[in-house]
Amino acid sequence: MIAIVDYGMGNIKSVSKAIQAVGGQVNITQNPEEIRKSKAIVLPGVGAFRDCMENLKNIGILEIVKEEIIRGKPYLGICLGMQILFTQSEEFGLCNGLNIINGRVVRFNLSSEYKIPHMGWNTVKFRKKNKILSEIPDNAYFYFVHSYHVVPEEDKFIAGVTEYGIKFTSMMIYENIFATQFHPEKSQKMGLKLLSNFIKLVR
Repeated sequence: MIAIVDYGMGNIKSVSKAIQAVGGQVNITQNPEEIRKSKAIVLPGVGAFRDCMENLKNIGILEIVKEEIIRGKPYLGICLGMQILFTQSEEFGLCNGLNIINGRVVRFNLSSEYKIPHMGWNTVKFRKKNKILSEIPDNAYFYFVHSYHVVPEEDKFIAGVTEYGIKFTSMMIYENIFATQFHPEKSQKMGLKLLSNFIKLVR
């Protein structure tokens, strides 16, 4: 069973439906024990970094999510679910994240020809080989909606980069951590393939 963390915001249902569509069994939960017993954790996200962190804390699942990731449980973070892995975000003032990955979350600083948020289809250039990318070609298109992007201090986390005025980290793979700035649940065939591959990794 894959625990989809319900922290009161984000696109929980669309992620749940997408995972179920490719054969995954999901449990949308706020229960610490259910998260602990799960085979994997998925944390999707749409919204503000600070709100996400505060909701996780207020619900009482912030520490259990962090502990399970550190213990080695497979984790898929989507959009905001990737960003909260970092030390700190500058969104609406500085706010601390889970600090599992050293680095920052910063707002795009682009010329006027680029609209913010970065919204729509864009390619991902992969820097790593991994089973989660099986049958997904390099420079495949995925769907993005975001105004902030991650800046890891160490390159070892970076699995994919995307260009939008600058090159930014759009995917991370490291040990049990899989994280995407794009939304696989909105990315049609390639997104569903990525979710299917993740399910196979945790079975």
